[in-house]
Amino acid sequence: MSVQRQPTILTVEDESALSEVLRYNLEAEGFRVVQAADGEEGMLMALEEEPDLILLDWMLPKLSGIEVCRRLRAQAQTRLIPIVMLSARSEDVDKVRGLETGADDYVVKPYSIVELMARLRTQLRRTRPATVNERLVWEDLVLDTEEHRVYRGGKPVALGPTEFRLLTTFMEKPKRVWTREQLLDRVWGRDVYVETRTIDVHVGRLRKALMKHGDADPIRTVRGTGYSLG
Repeated sequence: MSVQRQPTILTVEDESALSEVLRYNLEAEGFRVVQAADGEEGMLMALEEEPDLILLDWMLPKLSGIEVCRRLRAQAQTRLIPIVMLSARSEDVDKVRGLETGADDYVVKPYSIVELMARLRTQLRRTRPATVNERLVWEDLVLDTEEHRVYRGGKPVALGPTEFRLLTTFMEKPKRVWTREQLLDRVWGRDVYVETRTIDVHVGRLRKALMKHGDADPIRTVRGTGYSLG
């Protein structure tokens, strides 16, 4: 049975002890963690993994966190990934510089793990609300991630687990066009081999379920690319 991909967090931290503390706590919260120990490796990992969030230290070997942040924001592939910057610099001018460079949040060392986790979830709530048990609503569709239920026009919609994950992905970012490869990564995970035409089968099942009561098809096929909600 396929399993929904865990949200991936990239930590870019050169202090190995602190990096391991972050990994331990993030994995305990249910996240998949990938690690980089310097700025250049952090750039490469961000492009390769396309994580759901990046924890980025300011002071890094080879390439500073500020420069990594600036470069990530300049690339279409990574410009929307939330970045939480970690730094021992506590002056307001440093915080402003970090945020103006493109960081979404700025956490001063030493920090409380509990507070850090809360801040991460705040960022994920904005970009991947299903990971924090949010109810997703789009037009007449309601998806409850905690109770695992879907309604359209107030009527329950019966979905299999794969179709539920597909709809969750669509509803997190309505109107975004997803390629089949992106949907495979998001719904099945990067380490699972599934043929891309399998996506078409499951999208067909999802459409059938959502149109069961005579409602219009909410999923748009983008020829040569993939699918979009709305």
